[in-house]
Amino acid sequence: MSEFVSVHVADSDAPAVATLLISRPPTNALSRQLCRELAAAAADLGDRDDVTAVILFGGHEIFSVGADVGEARTLDTAEAAGAAEVCRGAVEAVAAIPKPTVAAITGYALGSGLTLALAADWRVSGDNVKLGSTEILDGLAPAPGGPARLARVVGDSRARDLVFTGRFAGAEEALAMGLVDELSAPDHVYDDARTWALRFAGSSVEALAAAKRAFATR
Repeated sequence: MSEFVSVHVADSDAPAVATLLISRPPTNALSRQLCRELAAAAADLGDRDDVTAVILFGGHEIFSVGADVGEARTLDTAEAAGAAEVCRGAVEAVAAIPKPTVAAITGYALGSGLTLALAADWRVSGDNVKLGSTEILDGLAPAPGGPARLARVVGDSRARDLVFTGRFAGAEEALAMGLVDELSAPDHVYDDARTWALRFAGSSVEALAAAKRAFATR
């Protein structure tokens, strides 16, 4: 039984769209337990033939503030390294879902939360969101793989600026940089992400998986 992550398959008008929901109020901080649950749910979705697209959603208030800083400060060096690998594994599991994935971003996507959003194929965000690679503001290093994934999206120089300063990027700047692909009114983020996902509802699961694998070989 998962405590923080659940999968919901849409109703009869969109039977092939699933929502991968993160729910750890109030900030959806990525604890080790949440990341393990997320990796398991992503793997299960990859095996489902009745799902052709996946919406990654943190709820209507906030996507994720990233790593659970309170938990991180209780860990010794070896434990911290292990926790970072658990988080990296969750991000990689989401990226490996063999179906089109869209992150519906509300509120904030920070640190590892931003990295998680970048694991999706498409990102729809509210026009009031704040995004950033903010670990340095807490005296922490980014999780393994985070800066490299960020650099693949926005380029090396912009990624270094975001990582070294920890600054927030607003919605318009995020759109211009490619951190997000589409802006919506805050109340419409999930619906617009669902509209994107519905484009694939009648597609072949096998063909979509093959198309996604083609990008992995670049």
